[in-house]
Amino acid sequence: MTEPGEPAPAPAPAPARAPAPLSFATPPWLVVVDMQRIFGEPCSEWFTPDYETASAGSTRLRPAFGSRVALTRFVAPAEPSGAWIPYYQDWPFALVPESDPLYELMPEFSVASPAGDATVITRETFGKWDAATSSALGAPTDIVLTGVSTDCCVLSTALAAADAGVRVRVVADACAGLSDLDHQRALDMMALYAPLVEVTTVDEVLAAL
Repeated sequence: MTEPGEPAPAPAPAPARAPAPLSFATPPWLVVVDMQRIFGEPCSEWFTPDYETASAGSTRLRPAFGSRVALTRFVAPAEPSGAWIPYYQDWPFALVPESDPLYELMPEFSVASPAGDATVITRETFGKWDAATSSALGAPTDIVLTGVSTDCCVLSTALAAADAGVRVRVVADACAGLSDLDHQRALDMMALYAPLVEVTTVDEVLAAL
């Protein structure tokens, strides 16, 4: 019992509610971002240190999506313009033709691999989602996003897709950033966009499928 003049005790906090199981309104596409030699080979100036984690997680997911798999590629423009001019002045090694081996997909993401066919999306921008990507994939309303790097091309792709009204699931253990801290910061930022963007895991996606 509260004595006169004493503040009322604070109400007990409500018990935490368990998050709802992952589910998809429509069959989702798996969009695997930029699993290329330029990011996956240690000799590259843009090597992603935890590339193997993104590769292993993406490889586990790929068979579950059948032909609903998109493999994206980042390439340099033939003639940089605007802010890309000083960007490539800082990274001249990357200013090579699209056909250069540097921009090839890593061997485990070959379109001709036993995992099945895939749609290849090539862009000169960090973000890989635009009207042409949506059209190439049949205008999906749900995508599952993996790849590198979490803090650059994955982030840019996720936010562009969300702005276009696509529900995005970013698979934390199938992505990799330039460092563990950058990876986590990017995941935390994308989580702020829920429910447009949700952060999930390989196991949760496989269970939902």
